[in-house]
Amino acid sequence: MNYWLVKSEPEAYAWADLVKDGRTAWTGVRNFQARNNLRAMKADDLVCFYHSVTEKQIVGLARVVKEFYADSMAADGDWSCVDLAPVKPLAKPVALGAIKTDKVLKDLPLVKQSRLSVTPMSAAQFERVMKLAEG
Repeated sequence: MNYWLVKSEPEAYAWADLVKDGRTAWTGVRNFQARNNLRAMKADDLVCFYHSVTEKQIVGLARVVKEFYADSMAADGDWSCVDLAPVKPLAKPVALGAIKTDKVLKDLPLVKQSRLSVTPMSAAQFERVMKLAEG
């Protein structure tokens, strides 16, 4: 199993939207590194859902329900998307400030490459986020 983090501005597509929809195509990624990360996702991989810009916190846990396919929203180019479904909201969101000061999480691509919208997480990083989310 692999672990991932996806970022979305809550005003554009929030965790609540994913819960309401039950499933979504994660489209609109237009960065080659993030696209390659999408292509590396496998069915049932777990995904931390991060609200960027205004909230700056991990708020939910999703899973990959369909591996990469062509992004139908792309006018041109070789872009991909995956389908995600919600698993559960986090009991306690994990804020960016806590991530930056945590010895296990401070090297997350979220911190080191803050503009990247789809990033991998190690098993240890994922487990740490889940522990912090317990409250």
